Amino acid sequence: MSSTKGEATGSKPNRDLMARPGTGMKGQKIRLLTNHFNVGMTNADGHFFHYSVALSYEDGTPVELKGIGRRILEQVHQTYAVELAGKDFAYDGEKSLFTIGALPGNKFEFDVVLEDSSSSRTARGSPGGSPGDGDRKRSKKQPWSKAYKVVIKYAAKIPMQAIANALRGQDSEQYQEAVRVLDIVLRQHAAKRGCLIVRQSFFHNEPRNFVNLGGGVLGCRGFHSSFRATQGGLSLNMDVSTTMIVQPGPVIDFLLANQNTKDPYQIDWAKAKRMLKNLRIKANPSNMEHKITGLTDMPCKEQTSVCSLCFMLRQKNGDGGVHEVELTVYEYFTIHRRIPLQYSGDFPCINVGKPKRPTFIPLELCTLVSLQRYTKALSNLQRASLVEQSRQKPQERMKTLTEALHASKYKADPLLGSAGISISSQFTQVEGRVLPTPKNSSLYTMTDKTEHFLLLELQLRVGDHQDLFPNKGRWNFNQKLLVEPVKLERWAAVNFSARCDVRKLCMDLQRCGKMKGIFINPPFEHIFEENPQYRRSPAPVRVEKMLETLKSTLPGSPQFLLCILPEKKNSDLYGPWKKRNLADLGVVTQCIAPTKINDQYLTNLGGMNSFLATELSPTLPQISKVPTIIIGMDVSHGSPGRADVPSIAAVVSSRQWPYISRYRAAVRTQSPKMEMIDSLYKKVSDNEDEGLFRELLKDFYTSSKNVKPEHIIIFRDGVSESQFNQVINIELNQIIEACNHLDESWSPKFTVIVAQKNHHTKFFQTNSPENVPPGTVIDNAVCHPKTNDFYMCAHAGPIGTTRPTHYHVLHDEIGFSADDMQELVHSLSYVYQRSTTAISVVAPICYAHLAAAQMAQFVKFDELSETSSSHGGVATAVPNFLAKSLHWWRKLKLKLISGYAVMDARNL
Repeated sequence: MSSTKGEATGSKPNRDLMARPGTGMKGQKIRLLTNHFNVGMTNADGHFFHYSVALSYEDGTPVELKGIGRRILEQVHQTYAVELAGKDFAYDGEKSLFTIGALPGNKFEFDVVLEDSSSSRTARGSPGGSPGDGDRKRSKKQPWSKAYKVVIKYAAKIPMQAIANALRGQDSEQYQEAVRVLDIVLRQHAAKRGCLIVRQSFFHNEPRNFVNLGGGVLGCRGFHSSFRATQGGLSLNMDVSTTMIVQPGPVIDFLLANQNTKDPYQIDWAKAKRMLKNLRIKANPSNMEHKITGLTDMPCKEQTSVCSLCFMLRQKNGDGGVHEVELTVYEYFTIHRRIPLQYSGDFPCINVGKPKRPTFIPLELCTLVSLQRYTKALSNLQRASLVEQSRQKPQERMKTLTEALHASKYKADPLLGSAGISISSQFTQVEGRVLPTPKNSSLYTMTDKTEHFLLLELQLRVGDHQDLFPNKGRWNFNQKLLVEPVKLERWAAVNFSARCDVRKLCMDLQRCGKMKGIFINPPFEHIFEENPQYRRSPAPVRVEKMLETLKSTLPGSPQFLLCILPEKKNSDLYGPWKKRNLADLGVVTQCIAPTKINDQYLTNLGGMNSFLATELSPTLPQISKVPTIIIGMDVSHGSPGRADVPSIAAVVSSRQWPYISRYRAAVRTQSPKMEMIDSLYKKVSDNEDEGLFRELLKDFYTSSKNVKPEHIIIFRDGVSESQFNQVINIELNQIIEACNHLDESWSPKFTVIVAQKNHHTKFFQTNSPENVPPGTVIDNAVCHPKTNDFYMCAHAGPIGTTRPTHYHVLHDEIGFSADDMQELVHSLSYVYQRSTTAISVVAPICYAHLAAAQMAQFVKFDELSETSSSHGGVATAVPNFLAKSLHWWRKLKLKLISGYAVMDARNL
């Protein structure tokens, strides 16, 4: 019985994650190593005790400063060791601490005195003093110090046996809590060693771990460590991790690098103020640490008083009286404090005070402390540099991890010792299987509108009966014909000031097209060059002027526009050009920046490159024998720190069953940072549903000769394990309601699979320095002890270390065997029309990601349009364009077939 019948009666079952039906058998076996280290546990009968922690100031105001909690609890541990019976504890940095065995009581109230949180970091790591020091810290408040109240209350008891039960397949909330405690122990262990902590990744303050990404940003290499329950037992998953940090050192050096200038007088101080806010500095000569709250409006030589540095100085008159003298910040430091300043006088001061009590410090006396995360979006060049410098070959990564595990000194941690935890130093051995390359048929020409497909036992079949064999997950279309080439009859070329021979470019396009079987007429005789007077205008203005020229010159609407951009990466013209052509005008366009046309760009012109033989043969019985629609879903979010940018939900669906290589996409915006898709079903009336899924179902029906899908296979990207239940109980319910709304008597079966790339499991060959071969699948040892998951390395990894995709089969009414599911996933990695390689994740998810990225460009363009207040490009305040986006972007439909996008703007 399918889910739809249950929904039709009005009930909404609470679905649980499915158990593993078995393991696969197909493929050539291969022995591998993985970066999981076996964990022994000898104290399974013990308990973790959970206590809540409340921190407040003397007046009862809760402490909200991040980072101060660990210092306070460290002081509690040192000062009140007797009251706590000498117990060690793990503190999560917020409101929970955990012990092994109970504390002497259920509630404790402590008074703690600390140096002010703005004091230097060096004092933070100093060892505890003598008992006399402790008594003093209990009772006496010192200068530059603050007093805190700490309340610790018993909350719960967590049996360690829950971990052992989970390893036997008996998962529970207590297991999740127990493993969480162990992960908190790892975080505290790293915190005591002065690490920057980003969830379960730890970064040491060692310059050898830093790489310069430009713009005042450094890549910092560290390590991820977390405990995982696997079929092979409890394991420690350890991997190399990288984050971005702000370049430590003088503030002025960071600003010069960040704004790419060598002249301090060219610094944009409004931008500098936004960039510096909330960063921590050390001030010379006091070596005190402060958090930046802003910059002064006036230069240091002009800024006076209104500050906490007492710039109103009292001086004696000649007659014995006293009068006040007002000093600027510059005068205060150079004359009163006798601190020479070389360049700060002409620049704003750093403000480290509060709104009603500002504190100003000259710029050159401020130094950015190390290990401060850079959370803003990286530029394309920075991102490319980070990827390039973070790569490690498999053997190099294994060596790095071995050294990191040794240096971590987990054996010396008292809490891990008390819990009976021991960690092996050896990589875990697992057995993988290398699946054969899917049998593919490809690239046979069309004759008299009748499709002739030769389904031979070959890898790829190309036009004129040529054979094409993928090698290590890769193939090449050179000198090969496409299976369904398009015809370009009406097209034109536009050039946005790029320095290249556009006419030669057009000739190369025609020549390459002929080699691929694409019929391309000569372009419109006029090459549309950008008017030089608009080159410095905002991007939307440049696009509009170009389109006005096209409209006034061309005899009719073009079928295709070739757009040559001046920059290879990050061109501001891309978003406005794509949006205006695809969404507003319905014209297909291809943007390029290189000076030479090759096959890479032709795959985006339209048509279809290749397909699998299995699409038209019974080798995938669950797909080819039963009408099946394959869905890919993804949600894209705005850049870090942009809470006003809508999230973008993209859903793609296969069409023209039994093909699994042709897709259509629909996109909507939704509330910022919301991961669950809320627009799959949107009932407007009894007869009207404006949700995403309805239009995809209707497209499948019309493109598949009026056949309804009996099987619906859903691939979901971008969700964490904590959100799995929401996927099968919220999103799947919406899909079922959309099906019922179309036809209450229709009962398709559903299978839901989540694909995860954001994990830390890697695999290595035991007898080769190379990456694991493409098609490698692992469904044992390091997989979950109960639920249905597997790792797949479908792609070749010529650079760095291959990252497998972790697939979780959450729900399966269709009844796939392990081999059938893995073969389907492997096959779907070979049908992405924009690539001549097997890809790392199934094509439906890649297309969903592509559709969301395309929409993100349009949203970026919408923001750009509203922030340009004139043709001169003067920027106004950041607009709130979310309401507008939600109003009409929801109605935008993106149709993506065979790797290229076509906008349907009928509902705009």
